[in-house]
Amino acid sequence: MKELDMNVINYTMERLRKNNMAAYYVEKKEDVLPLFRELAEEGASVTHGGSETIKECGLIEELNSGKYNYLDRSKCESREEVEKLYRESYFADIYLTSSNAVTESGLLYNVDGNSNRVSAILYGPKSVIVICGYNKIVKDLDEATYRVKKKAAPMNTKRLNCETYCKSAGECLAIGRDASFMCDGCRTEDRICCNYVISAKQRHKDRIKVIIVGEKLGY
Repeated sequence: MKELDMNVINYTMERLRKNNMAAYYVEKKEDVLPLFRELAEEGASVTHGGSETIKECGLIEELNSGKYNYLDRSKCESREEVEKLYRESYFADIYLTSSNAVTESGLLYNVDGNSNRVSAILYGPKSVIVICGYNKIVKDLDEATYRVKKKAAPMNTKRLNCETYCKSAGECLAIGRDASFMCDGCRTEDRICCNYVISAKQRHKDRIKVIIVGEKLGY
């Protein structure tokens, strides 16, 4: 079981900063909210992708407080409204998300199905705030790939009720294969691993802000 290692966390934060991403550390999930309030001005337009971490940190309640212009897809009544909100999200002041993995070398690794989340990380919102439990820190991209295929994807397909191999087997069917391992997977219509995004050295300094929490959070 992965244990808290401040040496690893501090090194990861150092590497994130070298990659032009702001990096913060808080001990507990309850500490995320005060830091978010420092980073987000009242009245700012804020939205987010699907994330258990955001829920665990109490940020949904904060966004519903009336302090912000919250672009809330849970209020959408049709798929057309959801798609409209996805596009409006690119003009948001702040996009909240987690990351599937953060490497010790300061890379963010994210895999997405609809890809509204990864596309917003890449471009659009003025500021992207990434919140990650320390359990998402991995040694390198190989470990990040395994983390998604053995942990994040199976748990998310269960959460989203997607009929995929990993939902029933508990791991991707690509485990054990050699060819194109990172992008290999099932061919079902419900597949959630469609686009693979690695965020490295950023051109726009501190647009991406990474908050590492000293607790295990999310998938």
